Amino acid sequence: MLRNDIQFPYGAVYFRKSNPPREDWERDYATAGEDGLNIFRHWFMWGAIEVAPGIYDWEEYDRQLDLAATNGIKTVIAELIHAVPDWAVRKYAHALQINADGTKLSSSMGVSAATGGFSNNGGGAGALTLNCPDVKEAAGNFLTALATRYKDHPAIYGYDVWNECNYSADVDYSSYAKAAFRRWLEKKYGSLRGLAKAWHRYSYAEWDDIEPPVHMAPYPECVDWLQFKRDNFYDQMQWRIDTIRAVDQKNVIAAHGISGSIPNMAANGCDDWLAASKVEIYGFTWIQARKGTEPWKSWYGVDINRAAARGKPFWHAERQGGPLWLQPQVIGRDKDDGRVAEPEDIRIWSMTSLAGGARGVLNLRWRPLLDGPLFGAFGSYGMDGSRTPRSDMASSMAKWANDPEQAALWEAKPVRGEIGILVIRETQEWDYLLNYERKEKPYPEAMWGAYRAFLEQGLQPDWVHIDDIDTYDFLYFPYPIMFTAEQAARLKAWVEKGGTLISEACPGYFGDRGHVGQVQPNMGLDAVFGAREEEVEFMPDIGERIRFKLDGLAADGGGLLQSYRLTSGTGRGHFIDGRLAVVENSFGKGRTLLIGTNPSVAYYRSGGRTNGAFFAALIGWNGRKKHVTLSNSTLFARIHSGEKGSFLWLVNPTRSAQSTEVTLAEGLGTLKPGAAAWPLEHAYDGRKIEVPARDALILALG
Repeated sequence: MLRNDIQFPYGAVYFRKSNPPREDWERDYATAGEDGLNIFRHWFMWGAIEVAPGIYDWEEYDRQLDLAATNGIKTVIAELIHAVPDWAVRKYAHALQINADGTKLSSSMGVSAATGGFSNNGGGAGALTLNCPDVKEAAGNFLTALATRYKDHPAIYGYDVWNECNYSADVDYSSYAKAAFRRWLEKKYGSLRGLAKAWHRYSYAEWDDIEPPVHMAPYPECVDWLQFKRDNFYDQMQWRIDTIRAVDQKNVIAAHGISGSIPNMAANGCDDWLAASKVEIYGFTWIQARKGTEPWKSWYGVDINRAAARGKPFWHAERQGGPLWLQPQVIGRDKDDGRVAEPEDIRIWSMTSLAGGARGVLNLRWRPLLDGPLFGAFGSYGMDGSRTPRSDMASSMAKWANDPEQAALWEAKPVRGEIGILVIRETQEWDYLLNYERKEKPYPEAMWGAYRAFLEQGLQPDWVHIDDIDTYDFLYFPYPIMFTAEQAARLKAWVEKGGTLISEACPGYFGDRGHVGQVQPNMGLDAVFGAREEEVEFMPDIGERIRFKLDGLAADGGGLLQSYRLTSGTGRGHFIDGRLAVVENSFGKGRTLLIGTNPSVAYYRSGGRTNGAFFAALIGWNGRKKHVTLSNSTLFARIHSGEKGSFLWLVNPTRSAQSTEVTLAEGLGTLKPGAAAWPLEHAYDGRKIEVPARDALILALG
């Protein structure tokens, strides 16, 4: 059901009911069409359209699609059933979602739309629970009416469901959610006796005796609550899709998250892999004003989305195009750290996403809001809809991307990275519970630290879900403290078949339901790593004091400490007190390296100033060759390959032009002299390469 009538979707989010002013619509659409933008997304808010039960006001939305058709612009309908009608809040007051502290959600003004009907603490879940049959029926009627009205409109491209795919960590404790939780438990455990054994609660007489946990802590009942919420909200996402598909079988259904799998998969349901699995096109919101402009962060945003999409097309669905004022994420940061977007910022942010594999870009505002706390934010066009240097940059990129000359460029896709960073949802869930009330958060620091370390060594580190490990032969597992016996068996078999696994301390220390293994490494992994635990120290608050060596190379630890005694492995390094810290082992056709601390945490906390040589040594230990070797470490390289051609992307996030020499790995092609795909005025003459400031250079490979 993918569309082929647009070579490269390049556009913006335009209509949010409160903005832009009606008198500007016709002019704005004409401007967008002239500037090469070919797609708009609008918020179709339930609370703004169904003004009374069964009474729909479509007039302003009809006008959007009609103007789009006139100006050659396609429309993505963003369904926002979580923006609920105020009459529904009254009618279904019994179905308001409830926070862990017992407070009910309410209908509030929307920060990003300046209209009513949004929840004050529901994330993307809304004030009303879809676990209530009456609410679900009413919302379903709206979705059915929506799809019925627009499915055959000449301007429709498709639908975007469940905006940003997340929910609040504190919801939902309504009676409807509790009943759904009990049904979920009964399906999982079959009987109260089975539940009692798993939860260590032995006096439930009826299923109605079960209450969801309010205080989050490392217990099986909390694990089940997190997993139920994930299943429940994603079942509701699937219901949205099924409801639309029952009416419209031909147009695209898309979704976008916030690239939040690290670290918000457990708390807020930001499971990009699960969300992407349900739709034909996935995407991500990534706003440097909120995240920071450090290059590794921009790469993380696109790379984890590419991994989650698993080969499907994906878009940078909300990219910043203008400034952000007064919001807490920007306070105290430098002006040029995403607070005031310059044209060159739009270019480098877009090019990083495209180099990472994104095949569509939408600015999250075509022009800024005029009301509410996000006034003036994010738009590349002016407050009055006039053109700006930022919009001129976006226009030039939109026209370039849709030139037929670039068709081969977009058909090519990033090749597989040299190394994978292993992601297991259960690991994050357990760390979230284990460290819920602690200021130390070693899990995200380890995950981001490892990713950044390999990225800044010139590799393409891919995020690899445990279900996808068979497509990789080299994995790094940061902070692997908990996973299931089934996942342990899968890892064991993967190594035995020839995989190379580098693991940080305490792999599988906690097994099924968080139970600690009496033999460590747990679940039979001692055989895989060729060692057993001698001592362990869970002291992440002073983890920065850990020091060790790998083959004489000094390195800093962090997080946890686990020392070993050898079984079949070989010692490769010690802590400074003499305890064994690093063990190499051969297992079946594969190899392992076990590191008894978390050097990734040290890399993250030092901002990359610590352990660079250590991570370079790990690459050398494996013998892995880089796809692209550059003489200039400020640049980033990606190889894209396709049936119509292959390309080298060189990305320069700095504010000055950068020169480099380039060496390509065998089998990935050769640089051939000729015109660059971007910038259009550039060419490669066989000599040293220069990449313009805050820009990319794209060269064809022979």
